[in-house]
Amino acid sequence: MEDGPLADAYDAGVRSATAPVDAATGAALRFLAAAISARAVVEVGTGCGTSGIWLLRGMAPDGILTTVDTRAEFQEYARSAFSRAGFGAGRARLIRGSALEMLPRLTDGGYDMVFVDADPESAPRYLAEARRLLRPGGVVVFNDATPVPTEPDGPLRVPDPAETAVREVIQQVREDESLIPLLLPIGQGLLAAIRGA
Repeated sequence: MEDGPLADAYDAGVRSATAPVDAATGAALRFLAAAISARAVVEVGTGCGTSGIWLLRGMAPDGILTTVDTRAEFQEYARSAFSRAGFGAGRARLIRGSALEMLPRLTDGGYDMVFVDADPESAPRYLAEARRLLRPGGVVVFNDATPVPTEPDGPLRVPDPAETAVREVIQQVREDESLIPLLLPIGQGLLAAIRGA
């Protein structure tokens, strides 16, 4: 499923040390976006555009992807990758800046899907923003939801802050009765949750 533009975006991601989503994760994102006929999607963490291409391929033909990243060079590459993949300039809105500063500026209940693939330590705050941004029936998705510990497991091992934050998000999603969760064993784990009515 990796055609020229997608393969180029993968190569750029690997070279720039921004880990692109793997093909299985990308296929899952495309499937989820298509399943809900997503017209408005927010992506936290643009990278070099691989996940954005997968999302755009699943979205409605007139859907708009809003993608946020702090790195200008990533966004410029992603813009070019989207164009090479056949998506016109109006299909993606690239916002440069901290997601925690930019997300509050987006419209409450205005989005069908929020995909988070950035800064795992901020995952609980991204979940709070996603709850606000999603319309009823919308889906929030977190990449790398089952991080691999950097040290062997044992009674004296202290989880790092990113691992702790991801576990907190999983617990919040599981306990929130307004969300319908699913943890998919894809890549390093894909946590998806539907916002109820």
